[in-house]
This record gives sequence, structure tokens and C-alpha cells, in this order.
Amino acid sequence: MYSSVRDRPAKAETPEGPQGPGDAAGSGGGGAGAPPEGIHRNVKLLGINSLLTDVSSESVNSVLPIYLRTVMGMSPQAYGIFEGVYQGMSTLLRIVGGKVADRTQKHKEVAAAGYALSAVTKIGLLASTTVAPTTAALFADRVGKGIRTAPRDALISLSSPPEKLGASFGVHRALDMVGALLGPILAFALLKYSPGSYDSVFVVSLCVAILGLGVIGFFVKNPPRRADAEDGAGAALAGSSRAKPGGRALLGDKTFRRIVLAGALLSLMTVSDAFIYLVWEQKTTMDTTAFPLLFVGTAFAYLVLAVPLGRLADRIGRAPVFIAGHVVLIGCYFVLRNAGAGSGVLTIGLILGLLGTYYAATDGVLMAMASAVIPEGLRSSGLAWLTTATVLAKLGASSCFGKMYQWYGPTQALTVFLGGLVVVLPVAFFILFRPSNRAEVPA
Repeated sequence: MYSSVRDRPAKAETPEGPQGPGDAAGSGGGGAGAPPEGIHRNVKLLGINSLLTDVSSESVNSVLPIYLRTVMGMSPQAYGIFEGVYQGMSTLLRIVGGKVADRTQKHKEVAAAGYALSAVTKIGLLASTTVAPTTAALFADRVGKGIRTAPRDALISLSSPPEKLGASFGVHRALDMVGALLGPILAFALLKYSPGSYDSVFVVSLCVAILGLGVIGFFVKNPPRRADAEDGAGAALAGSSRAKPGGRALLGDKTFRRIVLAGALLSLMTVSDAFIYLVWEQKTTMDTTAFPLLFVGTAFAYLVLAVPLGRLADRIGRAPVFIAGHVVLIGCYFVLRNAGAGSGVLTIGLILGLLGTYYAATDGVLMAMASAVIPEGLRSSGLAWLTTATVLAKLGASSCFGKMYQWYGPTQALTVFLGGLVVVLPVAFFILFRPSNRAEVPA
């Protein structure tokens, strides 16, 4: 058995040979209804669903920082707290959604319930005129996201052969990014035509969310479960999942625990997109009407690179690509930190390109890395634990960055996070690549 995270993808490509526990689980999960070649229909449909959902959500998110600051009057510190809670609101619900999906094996239905809740919250945004109900609607949207995320990612992994996990998540994330690209463009067009008409953004967002809900409701299918999946799930981890609750069984596995630890550690030094864009807006005094277009640049880079980097991760290993993505993020912070009032299109293009590359190399790749070591019967729960750990870390990061932004200014705050990422990246590298027993490392 190979103990290093680095070696997992290579073993998954040869299912007929000897495998470690994590690889056996990955092989079992991937065979459920997935064709031997190409990308499964479920993955493509979930990609279309995410495309439409992201058009809906990102059209709102792209105007949210400016809307809350100018219309609702939030200070940078208050926005930092809001951003942290907003991103972290779904955390505990991810675990609940994952457990319900695993116990019932109704991944599609649980995910659809989350999408439905997020769609309904758009009505709340339309009806609200003050901070309290607006933030309540936004938080409810995050609850819906929390419910749907783990079952959706489990559907992707369970519908994919293990040697194509990176490519499958890459295809899904690429389609997702088409929506993330179109959403801000739509918001920009609506506000350009009718400046300050945020209600028009919310109305269109609601309509598109309903379309996305229809795709998962009518066309996505739960993949058939192998008869031996439940028995194999327990054997795939240290101890038996029948003898331990799912969470304890998952966190008892050294490889999965190292993936969670590395992901959470790096997330502690990750600045949210919204703050990166707000830093640029303040340092360059850009026209706020063009603010949604910053989201477009990041989404475009992610869209172009998600599939190639997913396939690269399947070939050379997911951990190296994941680490390289954070090296790119360091470059993004460095360029942004040194940007000035005279910085122009080339500088912001480089920043957004680096940010999109970072997401393409880490988002789906991390899910694929974890999916390869989580047994089929615990797939939703395992991905929920992983995303919960990283989101909680990002919640803390957003709150800290917001305070530093207000107290010391954007440049100083960014400098602290840049230095922090430089420090923790080698630690995460060591966590992912250090074998638990050197005798198990291949010559």
C-alpha cells in the first residue's frame, strides 16, 4: 500500500493490481453506472444545473459587495464579518446533507432540496429593503448551498470511474464556471441599462434558478449502487464503518485526515474573491459599474483551465497540482499588493488570470483527491467533512482580513496573508507528501 497522498491517483489507474484501502474504495464508487470511456451523463447534467445555478447566484454575488456597502451602508469590518458568516453559514448543513444522502442513498433528492431553498431565497431579496431581512435571505441561500454541495459532488464521483475523477470534476467545474462568467456579465448589463436597479438582477436570478432546479429534478438520476458497496465501505477505512459512526471512521483514516488538514491549513491564508476585488477597487479607484466584470475575468480563466488541469491531475497526481495552485495564488497576492492607482488592464488581467488558475488547480482537484480515498457508502459525508473544514477556515480568514483591512488598510492586510501563505504552503506540502512509513514508499 502507498501511504503518500501523492501516489493515490497512479494506483487508481490500475484497478487490477494491488491497491491500498483508499484506492479500493475509489474503484468501487466509480463503477456505479459510469461508462468506461468519456464523461458520464450525470456529470454533464449536473454541470448544466450548476451553470444555471451559478448564473443565478453569481449575478447576485457580483453586485453584493457594492450593494451592501453603498445601499446598505456596511463598513469594511462589518462586511468582513458578514462575508465570513455568509461563506460559513452552510458549514454544518454540509455534514447534515451529506449524512442524509449517505443514509438514504437519495443524493439527487437531497441536492435538489438545497437548490430549491436557494431559489426561494431570491424572493426574499426582492421583498427586503433593510439590512436584517436581506442578510437573512442571503444566509438562507447559503443553507441551501450547504445542503446540496456534498450530495452533488458525491453524485459526480459515484458516476465516474476512479481514473477519471479529476477530469469529471474538471468538466463539472468548467460548466459551473460558464455560469460564474455569465452571471456577472448579466448583472453588468442590467445595471448598465438601468443603473442602481438591483431588483432587476434579483428577478432574473430567480428565473434562472428555477430553470436549474428543473434540470436536476427531471433529468439527473441516482447512480445504481453496487451490491457489495456497503460491505466494502467499512473495509476501506481503518476499522469498520459499521463499528464506528461515519465521521469517526473517516477521520480515523490517516490519508483522509491529512487531506483535510492540508486543505484547512491553506484555507486559513486564503483571501476571498470579494475582498481581492474590493482591494483592487480601492487601490485603483475603478468605476463601480464595472465591478461585476472582475468576477468574469476569474471565471473565464477557471473555465479555460478546469478540464486541462483536472486531466493533468489524473495523470501526474492530484496533490502536486493542488500545491502548485497555491503557488499561483501567492503570485496573485504579490501582483495585487504591488498594484497602484496607475495600474491598468494588463495588471488586473494578470491578477484575475492567476486567481482563476488557482481555482482550476485546487477546487475540483481537492474533491477528486478526497473521493479517491473515501468509500462509496460514505462519499457524501466524507466530502462534507472536507468542505466543512475548509469553509470554516475561510470563515476565520475573511473575518481576520476584514479587521486588518479596516484597521491597517488593504495593502498591509494583503501583506500579512501573502506572508502567511508562504509560510504554511511548505507545511501543507509536507503533510500531503510525507509517507507514514518510509518502508512503504516505492523505490
